[in-house]
Amino acid sequence: MLHKTRGIVFKVTDYSESSVVVQIFTEKFGLQSYLINGAKKPRAKIRLNMIQPLHLLDLVVYHKPNGNIQRISELRNAPIFQTIPYDVIKSSLTIFLNEVLYKSIKVHFDDEALFEFLFNSIELLDRTEEGLANFHLLFLMNLTRYLGFYPDKKGKNTAGYFDLINGHFTDTLPEHALILHDQQLAVFSQLLQYRYSDLHELKISGEDRKNLLRNILKYFELHVENFSHIQSHVVLEEVLN
Repeated sequence: MLHKTRGIVFKVTDYSESSVVVQIFTEKFGLQSYLINGAKKPRAKIRLNMIQPLHLLDLVVYHKPNGNIQRISELRNAPIFQTIPYDVIKSSLTIFLNEVLYKSIKVHFDDEALFEFLFNSIELLDRTEEGLANFHLLFLMNLTRYLGFYPDKKGKNTAGYFDLINGHFTDTLPEHALILHDQQLAVFSQLLQYRYSDLHELKISGEDRKNLLRNILKYFELHVENFSHIQSHVVLEEVLN
C-alpha cells in the first residue's frame, strides 16, 4: 500500500554496486530503512545528492508493518536547501547534528512532536544567518525535551551544581563527579534561557562553547541507551573557532 509522508535523511549505506539503503526518519512511521535501486547511476530517478544528511523530503512509500527494508515510489526534496550545502559552518553543523540524531533516535513508530521539532529546526538552520556558533547547543538541549531528559530547572537560579546523572539543579554536592559547577554551570544555565529567535544574542567564548558541548554530549551518553562516542564534534569545533 502506498503512503504519503515527510521524511528526514539520517544515513545512507551502500547496498550493491549501484544501490543504497537509506535510513529516513519519517513523519508517519518513525525511523525506516529504504532500498533505492540504481541510486549511483548517472540517470537515477533518485540520486545520491537528493539524500544527503538531514535533507528534508516529501515521500510516497510502500510500507509493510513488519518489513525490515521498505521501498520508495516517489521522493523529492522539499524544501530544497538554499544555504546548508554551500556554507561551511552550516554543513559542519548538519554533519554533527546528523551523527547525534542517528545515535539517539531509534523509534520505528510515528512521533509527530519529535518529527515537527526536527523538521522545523533543520529548516530554520537553512534560513538562519546569525547565532550559528551556538545553534547546535540549543538544538541538543531542545532535543532532550522529546527524548525525555530535559533538565529540571527548579532552583536553577540559586543552585551550586547541576547533576548530570539525575538531570536537575541542586544546592547539595552529589556523591559522584558527573556535575557542572562554577563557570560550566553558569554557561549551561545561560543557554537554557534562550530560544532560537534570540540565539544571536547569546555570547559564549570559544573555550566555554567547547566545554559546554562536551558536557552536553556526556549528558546524552548518560541518558540515551547505547549512545556511542561522537566524532564529528572535533571538526565542528575547529570550524567554529
